[in-house]
Amino acid sequence: MGPGKRTLPLTVGKCSAYACVTLVCAVTVLATSGTAFASPTPAPSASSSSSTSASSPTASTPAPNKDLEAVREKLDTLYHDAAVATDSYNAAEEKAQQQSAAIVDLANKIVQGKKKLDELKERAGAAAAAQYRNGGLPDEAHLLLSDNPQQFLDGAGRVLQGQRATKGLIAEMTRTQQDLEQYAADASTQWKQLEANRKAKGAARKKIKARIAAAEKLESKLAKAEKKRLAELEEEAAYQAQTSWLSSGILDEINGKASAQGKKAVAFATAQMGKAYEWGAEGPKTYDCSGLTSQAWLNAGDPIPRTSQEQWKQLKHIDVKDMRPGDLIIYFDDASHVGMYIGDGAIVHAPRPGRTVTVTGAGSMPILGVVRPDA
Repeated sequence: MGPGKRTLPLTVGKCSAYACVTLVCAVTVLATSGTAFASPTPAPSASSSSSTSASSPTASTPAPNKDLEAVREKLDTLYHDAAVATDSYNAAEEKAQQQSAAIVDLANKIVQGKKKLDELKERAGAAAAAQYRNGGLPDEAHLLLSDNPQQFLDGAGRVLQGQRATKGLIAEMTRTQQDLEQYAADASTQWKQLEANRKAKGAARKKIKARIAAAEKLESKLAKAEKKRLAELEEEAAYQAQTSWLSSGILDEINGKASAQGKKAVAFATAQMGKAYEWGAEGPKTYDCSGLTSQAWLNAGDPIPRTSQEQWKQLKHIDVKDMRPGDLIIYFDDASHVGMYIGDGAIVHAPRPGRTVTVTGAGSMPILGVVRPDA
């Protein structure tokens, strides 16, 4: 087939029995209005799209395609910025949770350390009281004044043991005190970092809300016919990017079989289809892109980083031709979006605000790379 003409294989046997997903393959995978951020591939020219508009009874209502294309690009930018801020929010949230847990652990150590120090002080006090009862003279003096040499020799061993015990007690008290000071210093550091991450979360939250509000305001200004045409432009951009990716022949090289864990991850992710996107969400009712993939792999028994950027940094990188169902495809140069490969050139993902978890073409967005959680 020539470029732009290839479609996804529709063989039922190959269409991911383990995916448990209803694929209206040719339409859903190649062109989905729920795509997160459309590929930068240019949209069809105004002349090629004019016939579509002309056939509509409201053809005179929408703005010219070039104006709607500018709106689409602006929306892509706003939602992309919101996705980047969402990753920052999620990273700050994850770190804040870790720091809170560390502070609790340090607090427990401080409590136990103080209890131990109190016990050591009590032992030291008892030793001091015993010395006072002996007239304030050290044990060595008492032994030297003894008239019984054998008693002196027998007592010498006890004196050495007592000296060692005293030195050990002092050393243990010193270590415990040093530990308490270090725990307090560590707790102070964790508190400062926790506060910094709270501020980072607040800034990210503010940016997310601002970008989404701007996108919604922009869309609210469009007439009904314009919104419909805008959705068509999104679909066309996704379709062009996907068909361009497929036309490279890449699908002929991708033959990897899902691992047992990969099958579980795919089954979980596809079972969430239809649930709304919500930034910062990890289920069970709503998800953002990395919330979906991280929860899917957690359900499969293999916890992975929470954010798409950390998934890209920490998980093993795989060549696109070697990917298998369950692998994660990271999108855009800044790793701001992620979807799960489910086979047949498709991914399941949580696209963006206003969309739901859905299936779309794996090549419908610019691919940064592929990572494998269970490498």
